[in-house]
Amino acid sequence: FSARHLTVTVDGGKQILKDVSFGVPEKSLVAVIGPSGSGKSTLLKALTGYRPADEGDVLYDNRNLYKQFAELRQRIGLVPQDDILHKELTVAKALKYAARLRFPADTTEAERQARITEVLAELKLDIHKDKKITSLSGGQRKRVSVALELLTKPSLIFLDEPTSGLDPGMDRDVMQLLRSLADDGRTVLVVTHSVAELAICDKLLVMAPGGAVAYFGPPEEALNFFGYTSWADVFSAFENYRDYDWAGRWRGSQHYQMYAADIDSVAAQSVHMPPPQQMRPPKPQSWGTQLWTLVRRYTSVIASDKAFLGLMVALPAVIGVLAAVIPADFGLAPPTPPTQFNGKAGMILLILAVGICLAGSASSVRELIKERVIYERERATGLSRSAYLTSKVIVLGVITAFQSVILCGICFAVRELPEEGLFMPPAVEICISIVALGFTSMMFGLMISAMVKTSEMTMPLLVMFAIVQLVFTGVLFQVYGTPGLEQLTWLMPSRWGVAAAGTTLDLANLMPPWDPKNPTDLDPLWEATATQWGINIFVLLVIGGVCAVAVARLLRRHEPEVMRK
Repeated sequence: FSARHLTVTVDGGKQILKDVSFGVPEKSLVAVIGPSGSGKSTLLKALTGYRPADEGDVLYDNRNLYKQFAELRQRIGLVPQDDILHKELTVAKALKYAARLRFPADTTEAERQARITEVLAELKLDIHKDKKITSLSGGQRKRVSVALELLTKPSLIFLDEPTSGLDPGMDRDVMQLLRSLADDGRTVLVVTHSVAELAICDKLLVMAPGGAVAYFGPPEEALNFFGYTSWADVFSAFENYRDYDWAGRWRGSQHYQMYAADIDSVAAQSVHMPPPQQMRPPKPQSWGTQLWTLVRRYTSVIASDKAFLGLMVALPAVIGVLAAVIPADFGLAPPTPPTQFNGKAGMILLILAVGICLAGSASSVRELIKERVIYERERATGLSRSAYLTSKVIVLGVITAFQSVILCGICFAVRELPEEGLFMPPAVEICISIVALGFTSMMFGLMISAMVKTSEMTMPLLVMFAIVQLVFTGVLFQVYGTPGLEQLTWLMPSRWGVAAAGTTLDLANLMPPWDPKNPTDLDPLWEATATQWGINIFVLLVIGGVCAVAVARLLRRHEPEVMRK
């Protein structure tokens, strides 16, 4: 494995990685250290294909990683700084689902289970296999993350800050684990801030401020090379002399001639590449198999999270009770005598609509951001983007439909309904409208989750979404007939959801007219016909479909650049 002349340039022409070259022999452990701003994360992304270098190449077994990524990705393991684990699952279940997704399509269940058992024993996790990952210590969880990567028997493993947040004892245990992985025949490269266990590494790569190599060679010779007695002094020198030519000092040294000159002298793209027929990637699992596995795993994760399940049931139940206790003599039915109006029907429908908007979006608004690191890694191993998104839509869609039934069931149990609907029983028509509105709101939640950078951003956006839906339902004030405002409301799921249910209730005639002087000026989306009901439902689903396309596009941002299509 070798990196040759890697250079990364960002907007404005600034180089954050500068001509980095080094070679790593087989069965070795290499540590990468350096101060903040030295390009360690950028280097790791370049080495793994997540963000290929603008210049230079990465060769593995004389193959260009950027050009043969589909074949090489199964031979490379990556353990990000954040755990790539569904912590609600047990260790055994997490490995089982990972094996089903990552192993080639022709692998049998017995072969997968045998490999899981082998990895658990190798990492001394067999005694913890039936424990939930949430109950494990930080060091044990890191072992499980490593176990996921070892399933496919990679010969090259990258780790990003595996000891971050661990105490010194766990730090040593993790580094000793990496040492054993290298001794067993793997090449291991670890990016770390910890310098306590560098002595067990075979090679040490020190990055200088600005993204250049300051040293590469045996760790026991590094301090002497820099002329200091402690790493604290070295890092202080990096900070105090940020403009010093550390790379020039390195290239002018004897250590450079001994450990890096041979790699540095080879121009990028000058290595003979094997013919294409020798580089066929393993056949991945089919789209359907991936989808089924993802649906089962996601269902298991949700079923293991009792607090989430309780909230998803309680939220529509509480809103349903609110809709049921509002004083309304006629419920959702026409008033008696028919010359009167039933304005309370609009308020009840408003609560149902905004309630399911909130419940649907709340169930999904954190589901992608909280799994972002997991998705990034699994996508790199061959996971289908569309299968992943579809699994979310299926499971969350079922939850949203269940919430809609709870919401409507509680309300309809105590509210009078019209005697007949447009072409089905009125309770069924209204429930379908609420389900469609909840589904589209759930898709909006997924779009928010795919768009934000941190989980903390989801709650303010969720509140904003709910308020906007409340305002533009068409129940609080007249929204039709005003150019600009009317077209704006067409983008709001609540507008079409209320309109669909409103056609069943004949809401245009139930509520007092907006303009008493012109009582025939009614909301066209509330027209009590089966055709208008169908149009409203269709538009709701189209909005949901547009959100799905947007989510798929947003997910591309979190994939290795060499895989983006």
